[in-house]
Amino acid sequence: MKPLLFLANAFINTFGITQPSEEAANRAARFIAFLLSAVVVIVVAGVAVALYVVARH
Repeated sequence: MKPLLFLANAFINTFGITQPSEEAANRAARFIAFLLSAVVVIVVAGVAVALYVVARH
């Protein structure tokens, strides 16, 4: 969770957003983890579909 908290704090500090409470920072870190996981799943699914299409022809 620490790398995600670092990423969330980097984003907050970069854009000058008011520092959140500890609970809000943890929630932001979980949200970032969810988004990163979703991107990885979508990319892997896209690659799998592309490989399937290429192998099929």
